[in-house]
Amino acid sequence: MTETWTTLKVLNWTKGYLAEKGVENARLEAEWLLCAALGMDRVGLYVNFDKPLTSVELAACRALVSRRARREPLQYILGSQDFYGLDFEVAPGVLIPRHDTETLVQEAAVRCPPRGKVLDIGVGSGCIAIALAKALPGIGITGCDASKDALELAERNAARHGVSLELVHGSLFEPFTGRTFDLIVSNPPYIPTADLDTLQPEVRDHEPRQALDGGIDGLDFYRRMVPEALCHLDAGGWLVLEIGMGQAPAVAGLFEATGGFREIFSARDPGGIERVIGGRKV
Repeated sequence: MTETWTTLKVLNWTKGYLAEKGVENARLEAEWLLCAALGMDRVGLYVNFDKPLTSVELAACRALVSRRARREPLQYILGSQDFYGLDFEVAPGVLIPRHDTETLVQEAAVRCPPRGKVLDIGVGSGCIAIALAKALPGIGITGCDASKDALELAERNAARHGVSLELVHGSLFEPFTGRTFDLIVSNPPYIPTADLDTLQPEVRDHEPRQALDGGIDGLDFYRRMVPEALCHLDAGGWLVLEIGMGQAPAVAGLFEATGGFREIFSARDPGGIERVIGGRKV
C-alpha cells in the first residue's frame, strides 16, 4: 500500500532532516520551503495540514529540501530577501543583503543633502542604492560593481521598485575619473582571508568570494577607498562605510591619516556591534 504523505507529515519530516544537516531554525525554514514548493503562504500551509500531497507536489518539495540540505542559502532557493522593508531578488553569484547593512543605509540617509549625488561602490543586488532612493526621492544614485551579474541583478531590482540608477561596470573609483559626489557609500569585502574557511557553509561555499575576501586583515579595500574617496567627494561630502566586527579603530585611523576628513563617526547595529564608520571631507 502506498504511503500517504500529508502536508503536516512532510513538514515534520523536513524539519527533522534539515536539523540533522545542521540548518538552524529548521522548522521555520521547512515551512518556507514547503510554501515555495506548493505555491501557498504559511496560512495556507496550516489550513492544509491534512491534505495528501500528489507525487508532483512531493517531487517539488524534495527538490527544494535537497538543495537546502546541501546548505545552499535559503535566499538563493527562494529567490528573494527582505531588506529595509523592501523585497529584493537575489541570485547565486551576488552577495545576499544582510539586515546589518540597514545601519549603513540609515547613517547615509541622514547625511545626504536634498537632491544629492550619491555613489554606491560595489552595488551588488542594489539593496543599498535602492533603499536610499526610496527613502530620499530626488537624489541621483550611481552604482558600480566589478561583476556584470551583479549589475544585471541591480537593474532588475531597480525596475522592481520603480527607481532609476546609473549602473557602471568597474572596480572602486576606476570608472569615475573627474567625477565627484555628495555622498559615497560602500559595503566592501572585509572578512580576513584566513577566516573565510571558518564561515557557515551557506556563506563559504555559495556566496561570491570576491564580495567577502578583504585580504590578510580584512582592510585591503579600506586602504584604497578612504584616501581615493577624497578625490571624488565634493567639499563637505560624506564617505560612509560598513565595517566588520572589531575593525572600527583601524578604519577610523585610515580616515584620520588622510588629514582630509572631519566629523569622523561610528555607528552600532542593532546587535551593538560597531558596523559603520564615516567622515566628512574638509
